[in-house]
Amino acid sequence: MLNKKLLGSVSSSPKVFVEDVFSTYLYTGTGSAITINNDIDLSGKGGLTWFKTRTGTTTGDHYLIDTVRGNNKLLVTTVADAQDTDGTLLTAFNSNGFSIGTNGVVNTNTRTYASWTFREQAKFFDVVTFSGNSSTQNISHNLGSEPGMIIIKRTDSTGDWWVYHRSLGNTGYLRLNLNNASATSAGIWDSTTPTSSVFSLGNGSANLSGGTYVAYLFAHNAGGFGTAGTDNVVSCGTFTADGSGGYSVNLGYEPQYVFLKRTDATGNWFILDVMRGAGVGTATTQELKANLVAAESTNAGNLMSPNATGFGVSSTLSNLDAGTYIYMAIRRPMKVPTTGTSVFSPNIFTEIVSIPTTLTSNFATDLYFVARRNSATGFYWGDKLRGSNAATNNLLTSASTAAEVTFGSTPTSFASNTGVIINQGFNNSSGAEDILYQFRRAPGFFDEVCYTGTGSARTLNHNLTVVPELMIVKKRNASASWQVYTAATGNTLKLILEENGSTEGGSTSWNGTTPTASVFSLGTDFRVNGSGDTFVNYLFATCPGVSKVGSYTGNGGTQAIACGFTGGARFVLIKRTDSTGDWYVYDTARGIVSGNDPYLLLNSTAAEVTSTDYIDPVSSGFEISSTAPAAINANGGSFIFLAIA
Repeated sequence: MLNKKLLGSVSSSPKVFVEDVFSTYLYTGTGSAITINNDIDLSGKGGLTWFKTRTGTTTGDHYLIDTVRGNNKLLVTTVADAQDTDGTLLTAFNSNGFSIGTNGVVNTNTRTYASWTFREQAKFFDVVTFSGNSSTQNISHNLGSEPGMIIIKRTDSTGDWWVYHRSLGNTGYLRLNLNNASATSAGIWDSTTPTSSVFSLGNGSANLSGGTYVAYLFAHNAGGFGTAGTDNVVSCGTFTADGSGGYSVNLGYEPQYVFLKRTDATGNWFILDVMRGAGVGTATTQELKANLVAAESTNAGNLMSPNATGFGVSSTLSNLDAGTYIYMAIRRPMKVPTTGTSVFSPNIFTEIVSIPTTLTSNFATDLYFVARRNSATGFYWGDKLRGSNAATNNLLTSASTAAEVTFGSTPTSFASNTGVIINQGFNNSSGAEDILYQFRRAPGFFDEVCYTGTGSARTLNHNLTVVPELMIVKKRNASASWQVYTAATGNTLKLILEENGSTEGGSTSWNGTTPTASVFSLGTDFRVNGSGDTFVNYLFATCPGVSKVGSYTGNGGTQAIACGFTGGARFVLIKRTDSTGDWYVYDTARGIVSGNDPYLLLNSTAAEVTSTDYIDPVSSGFEISSTAPAAINANGGSFIFLAIA
C-alpha cells in the first residue's frame, strides 16, 4: 500500500483559526500570471485548491490541484477521466496562497473565477494517496478525528468520484461526478465506519488492484480551533427539506461555505458561499454545481441563508425540492482583529470616473455606508448579508425611516476579498465627490444579525463573542425609525438614528435586558420585533487597539478622549444623549487634523460641512476642541461615541 502525505505533517496547534485553513477567493482573469494571496500556507502545510470559472461554459470545468500529486496534476469533478498533466494552471504553491499561470481555463482575460483553498490541518482536512488492491485494506490518515466526508478519485485511469458521508452510514455512497441518489454497497467502504486514524476500503471500485487514488478527508465537529482549541469549524450532516423546500440546520456557528447534495433522489452538488452571494430574506444565492460545467447562476430563490447558529431558508424562499440532503459546512472567519486597517477602510471617490472601479479595503467587506459630500443625499447602507451583488442591491438610508430599497441597477457590489465595486453613481452625477466606509465583520469588533420579528419578547444569538456596546436596528420591509442601543444609556433607553433627539424610553425595544456575549434581547416594540417583519441589527463593541465604544461628559473646553489607540482614530461617530444633537461623522480620509475637519451627519441629507474645527487628532484616540458646539461638548452634557483606529 502506498500512503503518501502532504508536504509537512498535520499539526494540532491549539491556536488555529478557520482563516488559517480555508479561503474562498474570487478573481478576474488577466491572461497573464497572477499571484493569489489568500493567507493560506500551502507550500509549508500543504492542501488543495479547487477552481471554477463563474462565467461561460466552454472551459467551465471544476479543476482540483493538490500538493500531494503536485501543481502540474489536475483532476476534473464533472467527469470520470484520469488526472491530466499541465503545469500552466497552477504554477506554484506559496506560503500565503498560490500562483496561476496563463492557461485560459483558470485565467482568461476578463473572465471571473472562484477558488476554494483547503489547507491540511488536524480536525479539518487531510489528503492521502494510496494504491488499490481489490481487497480489504485500511488507509491511514492524519485527520486526527473521525472523517465526516471522504472523496476518492482514481488518478491513473478513468473512475468515478466516490463519496463517503457519515449520514449515509458505512455502506452508503454517492458519486461526485453524477447527480444520482445515494446507493449502498458493502464493497466500497467494507461496511466499516472510519476512525480517527484509518478509513477502510473493500473490493469495490474505489480500490481496484493496480490503481492509484487520491482521497480528500473532511472532519466533523472535531473541535481543535479558536483560542481555546475547542471550536468546531467544519460539520458534515443531513437535513430534510419540508414539503415546500424549506429547512433549518443548527451548526452552533455561522457558516461561510456549504457543499450540498440531495440523497433520496437525483440532485446536483451545490457549492454555496457567502463571498459569491448567499444572504437572507429575498437575497438571491449564487450557485455553482460540482457535477456540471455550467456557469454560475443566480437562483431566483435563496438556497442557503446563514444565521448566527447555522443556515437554512423558509419554504417561500427556497428552490430546493422537498427531500433529504447531506452537507459539508465551514465556519465563517473567527479571528479577533488586532489592527483597525484589517476591518475598517474609509474611501473617497469621484462618481462616473472609470466606472466600474474598485475601492480597495484589503479585506472582504461586509458592510458599507456611502454619502455624497458636496450635495444633499444622506448615507446609504449596504451589506453582503442583506444582498449586494451583481443581481441586486438592497439599501437602507440612515436619514430616513424608509424601508429597504432594491436598486436593480446596482450602484455598488462587493469585490470579493478586496473591497467594494462602484458600478455607477447613486444619482449619476458626474464629478460628484463621495465618501464610502467599509467594515468587516469580526469577533470583538462588529457583527450583523438579520432576523424576522415575532411580536413576543425573545433573545437572538449573535457572533460578536463579547457584549455589544452599540446596536443599531432597522426594520427592512416597512417604514420605521432606526432604534439604537448603547451601553452608556442602558437597556431602558434608546436613541433614534435618523433624529437628533435625546434618549427616550426603550424598555420595550430591549426588553429591559442588557445584551450578553452570545445573545441580545428584544421586547415587543414593532420597530425591532414586529411579527412577520424583517430586521437587521448591526452590533459594535470595544476591541483593544481596534475600536472603542464609549462615552464622555462634555466640559466646554479642550479634552482628549482616550481610546487605547497608538496612531489615533481614523473614524469617529459622536452623539449627544441628554439633549438634542446630531450624529456627527469624521474620518481621516477627509481629514482629522489640527485645523478644520469636514463632517457629515448620519441623521441628515445635508452636504458636508468643511469650515469648522470641532475635533483634533491625538495618538490615543481623538480630541474634542474648545470650539466644539453643545452638540459635541456642552459643559456637563452626556455623549456617546464609536471610534476606530
